[in-house]
Amino acid sequence: MFQRIGAVIYKEVLHIVRDPRTLAVMFMIPVVQLFLLGYAATTDVKHVPMVVLDWDRTPQSQELVDTYRAVDVFRIIGYVERQEDLARLLDAGIAQAALLIPKGYGADVLAGRLATVGLIIDGSDPAVASNAYAAALSIAQNHSTQILRRTLNLDPRRMPGLDPRPRVWYNPEMRSANYMIPGLIGAILQFLTMLLTAQAIVREREQGTMEQLIVTPIRPVELVVGKVAPYVLIAYIDFAIILTLGALWFRVPFRGNLGLLLALSGLFLLSSLGLGLLISTVASTQREAMLLTYFLLLPSIFLAGLLFPIQAMPQVLQWISYLIPLRYMLVILRSIIVKGVGIEPLWDETVALLLFGVAAMGLAARRFRKRLE
Repeated sequence: MFQRIGAVIYKEVLHIVRDPRTLAVMFMIPVVQLFLLGYAATTDVKHVPMVVLDWDRTPQSQELVDTYRAVDVFRIIGYVERQEDLARLLDAGIAQAALLIPKGYGADVLAGRLATVGLIIDGSDPAVASNAYAAALSIAQNHSTQILRRTLNLDPRRMPGLDPRPRVWYNPEMRSANYMIPGLIGAILQFLTMLLTAQAIVREREQGTMEQLIVTPIRPVELVVGKVAPYVLIAYIDFAIILTLGALWFRVPFRGNLGLLLALSGLFLLSSLGLGLLISTVASTQREAMLLTYFLLLPSIFLAGLLFPIQAMPQVLQWISYLIPLRYMLVILRSIIVKGVGIEPLWDETVALLLFGVAAMGLAARRFRKRLE
């Protein structure tokens, strides 16, 4: 049995090695995807172009502008004299935020009166707008505290009222890379294993060598194991590459147990490989296998919680997400890498991946056996 499986593995390795372009793609795709999505799929908002309409023109108003200029959230692109010019820049998308300082602002600050300023945020992109809005208010509140301390000689810490002292665990800087990079690892692994496995079986059928394998003493299960085994190794190599890049290049801290992560990743690969084999039993050509892979991959990306929080989805889509293995893998990756947890909090996700893997591989093996017969 093992000799026959070894022969199939050897044959598949020769296929891979003799096609250097495909071999290069196997290792370049995850790296390219990690860099593209690692930089593009981020919720950190920086350098939002801001225009200033300053009708006061006092040292106090200039100090407020300098406060916004000092942070990297906003980038002051210039001053305007009229509201029409401000609206024109916002309409054209040249500016996404505007600071309006009315006349008398400086006098109000010096007199200790309530000083009012205007903030306009372009809401056409809600993700940018919500972060820019929160940052703009936070900067204004901090500057207001400084004014109180300096002009009225008041220490806000000694004033009566609530004194909240929040602490952020696991990701104190709240960097989106610490959240996105572990998720991208799962998505890239699923894409590679599904696509490569589906195409490996379909390629035999396209080249007419499947019939030659059928007449050999190799059993269907042995053929499946032999065809899949090399891609498991490739998946783990890609896993190591993108995990290392995530830690060294994107500075994502790894706080958990590497052995536990590799073991649970094996359960996830089991379901992804099973889905790839299922695709191979349906597709007749490699192009069709690729299209079916993308057809299954897109719902996984959008419904598993990779880009959008599951809690914000309609209830029906939340129920559907329970049928997506990537949902559970994302929890495992983010919990082990970012939080450093052990197996105890992840039993539900582990059992779910095990059930999905056994079901996918069992169904794929059954359909594959019928296809050979």
